Amino acid sequence: MSSLSGDWREAIDDVDAALIDGYQSGFPIEARPFRRVAADLGIEESAAVDRVRTLREAGIVRRFGAVLNPPVIGSSTLAAVRAPADRFDEIATVINEYRQVNHNYARDHEWNMWFVVTAGSREARDEILADIEDRTDCDVLNLPMLTDYYIDLEFPVVNSDRFARESLARRTDSSATRISEEATGGLSALEAELLLEIQEGFPLSATPYRDIAANVGYAVEDVLAAVERLLESGCLKRIGCVINHVVTGFDANCMVVWDVPDESLDEWGERAGGLPYVTLCYNRPRRPEQEWSYNLFTMIHGRDPAAVDAKIDELAADYLPVDHERLYSTETLKQTGARYDELVGR
Repeated sequence: MSSLSGDWREAIDDVDAALIDGYQSGFPIEARPFRRVAADLGIEESAAVDRVRTLREAGIVRRFGAVLNPPVIGSSTLAAVRAPADRFDEIATVINEYRQVNHNYARDHEWNMWFVVTAGSREARDEILADIEDRTDCDVLNLPMLTDYYIDLEFPVVNSDRFARESLARRTDSSATRISEEATGGLSALEAELLLEIQEGFPLSATPYRDIAANVGYAVEDVLAAVERLLESGCLKRIGCVINHVVTGFDANCMVVWDVPDESLDEWGERAGGLPYVTLCYNRPRRPEQEWSYNLFTMIHGRDPAAVDAKIDELAADYLPVDHERLYSTETLKQTGARYDELVGR
């Protein structure tokens, strides 16, 4: 067993640790992928499959398979409402009913409920937002991503880091990437069917791609080639273990919003996004008519609230010397993979 401390760590050994930190991406795209994973870990193929299944059942791995890239495939937005305290649970229930809502968090702010809506088109996305407004009688703050500077929740967790990537301490590529709200991904029929099939995860077997191929009615060679294309085009971000960061102790997570001068946005966004402890950095629109003046969002994931606050202080002092607000998440209301049920046949 590993010598690492903590309840979740005591439940894993060094082979599990290698799976968790070594296969958040880079899962082989071949007919028997676990055979190569097993060889890398020095175990049997069946044991590799069983270990991933056990980690998923324990909640350490939230999902196993592909991480889809919503802004490339369809249309996604971050939205928020000001839910009255006496109706908070009722409103959360309404919002969480939508399959296209894949994340929903309570945050310590006037806008106290933040959720992500992901759909196959902008029209479908906006219909959901309008329906939420009608059903909850709450004004919805609609903040689609306009520029991506850095977004990656892949980082090692089998460690004692106080915040994400503390032990790595290297800058990341944070080049500005413009995001279209009208993206469709240019998908073939096979690619669309494939995304729908894998959006909730891969089958946990020695032959996951063959199982997927059988389910969508294509040859496994065609599915393997399509997965390669989807990765190359950016429709898929990575394939591997999607870690439950809260279970692994990264529960001091803070979204910080910044009022950056428009003329400095790309320069400052790329500078902040390149910092090793910034896990998310992107530009979203101001909404002055809703008294929302912030245009740059950053996220820091950590285990230690004091350490996270210290890194935000560093950001504010050295990189983003502008007005900002810190929106700590206080409760996870919903967390699933993005849904694209309307992709096929549209």
